Amino acid sequence: MKIDLTGTTAGAINKALVQGRRAIGTPAVGMVLTLVIVTDEENAYDALKAANDASREHPSRTLVVIKRVSRSPRDRTTSRLDAEVRVGAEAGTGETVVLRLYGEVADHADSVVLPLLLPDAPVVVWWPVNAPLDPAKDPLGALAQRRVTDTYAAEQPVRELSARADAYTPGDTDLSWTRITPWRSMLAAALDQVVCDVKAVEVEGEEFNPSCELLAMWLADRLDVPVKRSLSSGPGLTAVRMDTNCGAIVLDRADGSLANLAIEGQPARAVALKRRDTAELIAEELRRLDPDDTYASALRYGVDRLASGAEPAAPEPVTEPEAQAAEAPAKKAAAKKAPAKKAAAK
Repeated sequence: MKIDLTGTTAGAINKALVQGRRAIGTPAVGMVLTLVIVTDEENAYDALKAANDASREHPSRTLVVIKRVSRSPRDRTTSRLDAEVRVGAEAGTGETVVLRLYGEVADHADSVVLPLLLPDAPVVVWWPVNAPLDPAKDPLGALAQRRVTDTYAAEQPVRELSARADAYTPGDTDLSWTRITPWRSMLAAALDQVVCDVKAVEVEGEEFNPSCELLAMWLADRLDVPVKRSLSSGPGLTAVRMDTNCGAIVLDRADGSLANLAIEGQPARAVALKRRDTAELIAEELRRLDPDDTYASALRYGVDRLASGAEPAAPEPVTEPEAQAAEAPAKKAAAKKAPAKKAAAK
């Protein structure tokens, strides 16, 4: 069931939710949390689909906040709130409210969301794209116990990780970290099978993939050994090689779904290590609402590691006078060669 409300208020939205529940015959509220998704119109469909799939495991009230861009000065001075209330089959196993904010009300999204939160239930805020540099200080992030970002969607993921480390607050997490959970589990299980000391590690993956960087940070932080980051064509993470005093341990995944685990002295075996979709990732994050200390430790270690291997600086732009000064010697040399060429031609 879907109810459209134009130029509405938070009170009218709450009434529509009650009306919708009664219409489908489920007047009781059986949801465990409120999930607030802050996104734009372009990415709203994919984010909402992932949240609906995740709601089968975590029934929740999902509030989608979309700040609409006003195209004219007159529109920017006009505040309006439109809402789309979904209950029943169209909202997974919970309730969904799509909020579109226009004008000045877009700068006060927290005042719109606050009356719609489930009472006495935890709040999770998720930014699929365009996450703030300090989620805990964002007005919407301040309402939540858990704040989920995704550095994979950033323009410069490696620098974004450094910013995340500087602004980290307990409760922050990132889907790029969630993506490497199976890798961390598999590598920890492999080390449990041997009694060896790890001397060095190499993490191989595609360029500009923050999950590869986070895995390298985690291994360097936990094992206290040098970790080399090498590049491949992907997809995503492709291999981890650990050099131990008992031989090499290699976890290699070339196709994005099936990996090969090789431990010195044991037969190689295939292990399932498929790339997971967003619905699985967000469902995993909703399972725990306490601070992730392991993520925090790896993230903070990475700041120092990235600083020691900083990216090359972009060349400084050359001004027009400097360019003319650089070209002058070349022009003089060409002028001197010209008479010699004419004499040779005669």
